Amino acid sequence: MIDLPTASYFAHKDVSPFVELGAYEWLWLHQVDSFRAYAQLARNQPGLLPSELVAESVARTSAREALRCLAKGGVGNFGIRVDGAGEYPARLRDAADPPALLWYQGWWDLVNAPRSVSVVGTREITDKGIRRTRKLVRLLAQHNCVIFSGLARGVNAVAHQTAIESGGATVAVAATPISDCDLKADIKLQRRIATEFLLISQVPVLRYLKQDPRQNRSFFAERSRTMSALVSATIIVEAGEISGTVIQAQAALDQGRKLFILNGCFDKPGLTWPARLEALGAIRVREYEQILDAVCV
Repeated sequence: MIDLPTASYFAHKDVSPFVELGAYEWLWLHQVDSFRAYAQLARNQPGLLPSELVAESVARTSAREALRCLAKGGVGNFGIRVDGAGEYPARLRDAADPPALLWYQGWWDLVNAPRSVSVVGTREITDKGIRRTRKLVRLLAQHNCVIFSGLARGVNAVAHQTAIESGGATVAVAATPISDCDLKADIKLQRRIATEFLLISQVPVLRYLKQDPRQNRSFFAERSRTMSALVSATIIVEAGEISGTVIQAQAALDQGRKLFILNGCFDKPGLTWPARLEALGAIRVREYEQILDAVCV
């Protein structure tokens, strides 16, 4: 059920992936309440595995509980990737507080695509925004770019769907566990991506299910920071003044990633973030060739 080949996958040879996921889940239930707090546990010991912070017996108990929850959510095959192990994404370590563990379903190799871009924006997409997203993603797919986005309705869903329709590949970075779906997302789209492409989540299963749903909102911002680190560039189609998209944009700049903002964002009255981010290094896009020239090299 868990897609990790052998214990030699880890730098520490006596480690079980079952124990790793259980330790991760236990830590989130009992010791940490944010990815920053988790990162601080191992700040001075890079590559420290979750199992080195938790007794094996309690880790196994938490693992069994998490797997029961995944089974109830209809999750069959899945995999995990752990910081400190061989196939953890090197790009992700550029994030300020990289997650110690990623759950995934689908084709893991897509996470390391040489041409990867995140196309993101508002849930309340305009007709013009739909047209722009479709045109942009079709062009990127033609140039073998893998499209990352966050599953929410609006720009994200249009980006995923257009990538698929164009014969390209897409990766969804979820703000829920892989067994759940954001109420503002398309569950059928999520399941198709998990089956045919790649679905990733850093969200701890038990913490998400047991805490107040309002507290789970913080996972959206953390998802955005993770997604910006996993790609070479983030492209904003449309976004409001305060949104997860703007959080991802700032994270992209902080992580040394390219950030593109479509010109239409600058023309919308009341928005201050486009000019602010342009001053920090974002690229104002007047022609899509600006993006192609930068990412398709």
